[in-house]
Formats: sequence, C-alpha cells, structure tokens
Amino acid sequence: MARYRAVVEYDGTDLLGFQRQAVGRTVQGELETALERIGWSGTAVLGAGRTDAGVHAAGQVIAFDFDWQHGASDLARALNANLPVDIAIKALEACAPEFHPRFDARARRYRYTIYNQPARSPLAAPFAWQVWPALDLGLLRAGSKVLLGRHDFAAFGSDPDPAGGSNTVRTVSLAEWQPAPGGWLTFDIQAEAFLFRMVRSLVGALKRVGSGEMAVGQLEAILASGDRAQCPPIAPAHGLCLVEVIY
Repeated sequence: MARYRAVVEYDGTDLLGFQRQAVGRTVQGELETALERIGWSGTAVLGAGRTDAGVHAAGQVIAFDFDWQHGASDLARALNANLPVDIAIKALEACAPEFHPRFDARARRYRYTIYNQPARSPLAAPFAWQVWPALDLGLLRAGSKVLLGRHDFAAFGSDPDPAGGSNTVRTVSLAEWQPAPGGWLTFDIQAEAFLFRMVRSLVGALKRVGSGEMAVGQLEAILASGDRAQCPPIAPAHGLCLVEVIY
C-alpha cells in the first residue's frame, strides 16, 4: 500500500464543492468513484482545501492510499480516463506515507477574477464576476493593503473547524490586484489558511472600495470590528479559483 499525492484541476460550475455530500456531485465524490472503478477500496480521498460550490481550482492537492501495481503515470492516466470532463489530474506521484495535503500545507493562494466591462461576456461568465461601473485600481490596491499581516478576520468569515474553539485569526502574506487588457482585474491573496467564505467576503468589500461606495477607512473599521454582520454582500463563487497549495 502506497500513498499518492496529486494536483487536481476542476471547473466548479456544476459541482457542489470539494467535500463529499449525501446528494449531488462533488470533487471528492467524483475522485473516489473514479478510484473505485480501477480497484481502489479506500475510505476517503484527502484534500488540501474545501472549496465551496461553484468555486474552481487549478492547483487543488489531494492524497490517497492505494495498492497500485503499476507506475504513477499509469495511475494518472487511469484516473483521468474515469473522471468526468470537469475534473482532471494534472500531476501525480508517490509520496511519504505520513503526507497530509491539508495539515502539511504552509500556505494557499487564491485568485479572484473580475470582468470590468459594461456588456456581459458569455465566455467570461463561468469564471469571472462582471462588475460595472469601472473600478478604481488605486482604491482597490489601497484597500488590499489593509488586509496584509496578521488580523482577526471574523468580520469576513467563520472558522471552518470550530470544534476545538473558533479561531478566526489569519496571516495574509499577499493581497494584490493586477489589471489586464480587455477590462480584466485579478486579485491574488495568500495566507496560511482561510476562513469559510473569507476570500469572497473580502472581494465583495474591496469591490465597494474600488467603486467608491466605501472608504478604505470603513474597510479598516469592519476588519477591526470582528462583526460578521457588518460585512458587505460577498462576491459570487464563480470568480474564485484555488491556484496553488504551498508546502
């Protein structure tokens, strides 16, 4: 029996998130079904992050134990042959038996994409939030600087694992907006871990800063309050992508 580590890409449009559920398609459920088709009899695929329904991933990391008699490249091909078109194994290798994709991760990086144009784009719609009027890049960047460092982000999310007592303090090491031709704006954010719906909540607030609806000082006040009720409406799921898990 060996442990394997894989990088998974998926289009979350028609998926109910990563974590297996009693009803509906999930990334974990589809991966386990594909493994079972090639002889796996394990109990669970481990994941680095529990992405929400509609959220995408370019660099989700998973691990599973499997008594596979062929090479890792053959295992990757076999899995991809049995996975649906919206999920794919991008890389796969044998790893240390104690490796855990979630608990061993040092940081995670997400990217949120905004399509900042007045006319909707059917091609952009599955992967970007269309926002208009135009957002002020300078204001977006000023707002994102407020998030850097170690803060209590209770106003922007909840602890995904409150069983041992809620912990809403996180350290954000990257919070950066970049423009691209055609009206595209991307927001990259990196932290050791994220609260439930934290990135989407932050983007929703930053959008209001960028549109002039909210001052940077108000964003700072919401962060300091720790009051979830003060958070502006969150950004939709389809603009969010888990880009990388860092070990």
